[in-house]
Amino acid sequence: MTRSFASQADLAPKKIRFQRLSRSCYAFTAEGDPNTGVVVGDNSVMVVDTQATPAMAREVIRRIRRVTPKPIRYVVLSHYHAVRVLGASAYKAEQVIASQRTLGLIRERGRQDMASEIGRFPRLFRGAASIPGLTWPTLTFKDEMTVRMGRLEVRILHLGPGHTGGDTIVWVPSQRVLFSGDLVEYEAGIYTGDAHLEAWPATLGKLSALKPRALVPGRGPALTTPAACAKAIRYTRDFVRGLYASAQRGVKQHKSLKQVYRATRRRMDPRYSAYPIYEHCMPFDVSRAYDEARGIKHPRIWTARRDREMWKEIA
Repeated sequence: MTRSFASQADLAPKKIRFQRLSRSCYAFTAEGDPNTGVVVGDNSVMVVDTQATPAMAREVIRRIRRVTPKPIRYVVLSHYHAVRVLGASAYKAEQVIASQRTLGLIRERGRQDMASEIGRFPRLFRGAASIPGLTWPTLTFKDEMTVRMGRLEVRILHLGPGHTGGDTIVWVPSQRVLFSGDLVEYEAGIYTGDAHLEAWPATLGKLSALKPRALVPGRGPALTTPAACAKAIRYTRDFVRGLYASAQRGVKQHKSLKQVYRATRRRMDPRYSAYPIYEHCMPFDVSRAYDEARGIKHPRIWTARRDREMWKEIA
């Protein structure tokens, strides 16, 4: 590899914010790093996405303990990516919840994804030695399930493919707070390396129909008004559509991956290049868009070897 992934030089710590969104809901955000959601019910706590390592998850737990002593009974995995799930053991939750499709993806590619992600972005895996192995759900669902945390109703939904094939959202209807996972990302580069780009906008439409008052995206600041929520959803939709359209044009013109990558960067850099992790995401994003535009509907598995081969091809 003649040069390193953009993320391998990204070592600066990010400022953490723990923000109350409603009577029961909180957002743990860190300037474009992966977010974690927290729901405090009458008798227990739910964590939505865990951080990448148990060592990093302990920072979330410290924030939770400032607002409640209630036990953390539930962890929800919005999808299978290592950066979202490998901190789960720190919470000692009674149930780890994921969609059936996410469980299938963990079985199919969890180990390869873990090795690939840690190699790509070492800062996001601080304390990697604390990871006991893959995170396996203890409870799965097909399309939706409801958890009652005392009087508080929490709905856990798979609305369709997008960022991955198994994306899960958490919806607190009484407070109209939505935890979207990486189906929505805002003011950050959007990772689409394992995405279903053609289907993603329709899934965003279903998410938008919930009309959230507050939204915790997978990356970026928490949104605290209906207008801001709608803007974040549009931001994600526009990124996905623009990326896929560029790949479709290139494939139709029989362009190489390197040519499509350069053309896509020319189109998208003016709007997105200033945002965190954009430089890291784009090689993987364009590679997946190029595959899907060529008819490869099921995303190919990323491995450390494939990462290096792709990086060499676009250099």
